Amino acid sequence: MKAAVCTRYGPPEVLQVRDVDDPVAGRNDVVIRIHAAAVTASDVYIRSGIPSARLVMRLMHRLAMGFTKPRRPIPGAVLAGEIGATGRNVTRFCAGDRVWAFTLMRCGCYAQRIALPATTKLLAPAPRNLTHDEAAAIPYGALLALYFLRRAGIQRGERVLVYGASGAIGTSAVQIAKHFGGTVTGVCSTANVERVRDLGAEEILDYTRQDTPPGPGYDVVLDAVGRRKTSPLKEALRNALTPGGRFVSVDDTLPRVKRDDLEYLRELAEAGTLKPVIDRRYALEQIAEAHRYVEQGHKQGNVLITLAD
Repeated sequence: MKAAVCTRYGPPEVLQVRDVDDPVAGRNDVVIRIHAAAVTASDVYIRSGIPSARLVMRLMHRLAMGFTKPRRPIPGAVLAGEIGATGRNVTRFCAGDRVWAFTLMRCGCYAQRIALPATTKLLAPAPRNLTHDEAAAIPYGALLALYFLRRAGIQRGERVLVYGASGAIGTSAVQIAKHFGGTVTGVCSTANVERVRDLGAEEILDYTRQDTPPGPGYDVVLDAVGRRKTSPLKEALRNALTPGGRFVSVDDTLPRVKRDDLEYLRELAEAGTLKPVIDRRYALEQIAEAHRYVEQGHKQGNVLITLAD
């Protein structure tokens, strides 16, 4: 089968499309035919080896992922596809079932097929009303958005601001915050204003034109981009909270996500409450170009790799 292999840490060109062995299902495994995979900021982080980070951060990265190159050579952590084969002990899935998954540190999604234990925590039936591409555009951003909004203790009727409202996490956060009953303000650049408004944000702030938040304070501020980007407006938002308001950032902690969260997102997607946002699609052979685009930090929603046998 074809797969993108990370040959070493470095620029996007270190990703090479190669022929690799087909995975085989063990007695407790499923083999998934991958139709679409997401290219995320985390994938870019892993591939680059974070050369600009402090030495201690680079060492921690290498200890976790591998010293000269990722010890799991096929990157990618989000997929949508269908079950191609099952091990003899598997009862949870059948061949032909449509699934989506977030493989976390196991990676392996930039490939035509992957073998996973059927008990994998974040492997579940995909939303019935979405295509494979649309399904692959939800788990990464929505799982993180859901975790951090819950961490903030969002309540119905609160004023919620999402900084970075046009990215993978931000586009999901706007929709989920609306579902929780929040009045949502989205922060994005001029080019993304209409996109964020269409997702349900009542108010839009353009960080390229505004450096102070208007009006009364916010009950919850979610920084959906972390330390990668900042602006005078972002710094001012820390002082724009109501008494008892909560500021949470995707850099605060490693999120703890579980299968129930993925099932909950499937329900939201099937109800039309959570809609996928897709910026660009690339073929597997364009994986370096896809990484280069994501690395620029200006994507709207999600970037996908489409795969086929």
